[in-house]
Amino acid sequence: MGLLRAAARTAVVAGTATHVHGRVAARQQNRWAQQTAAPPAPVSPERDTATLIAQLKELGQLRDAGVLSEAEFEVQKARILHR
Repeated sequence: MGLLRAAARTAVVAGTATHVHGRVAARQQNRWAQQTAAPPAPVSPERDTATLIAQLKELGQLRDAGVLSEAEFEVQKARILHR
């Protein structure tokens, strides 16, 4: 009976240690993820709509003149709109 009790106690201690280790590891991993996450992008001030439209018109003229390909135009348009 003593051997069975010792085995049960060992199983309980091992199970508890495993549970505690899992929680500590998860908490530490979350802390590391937060530390290595990119800082939030700074909020840009409101852009003047007239300036935005002028930039897009100029970009369209460059595409129409053949200076920019359609793919280059789309990339630059996205850059202007998402600043």
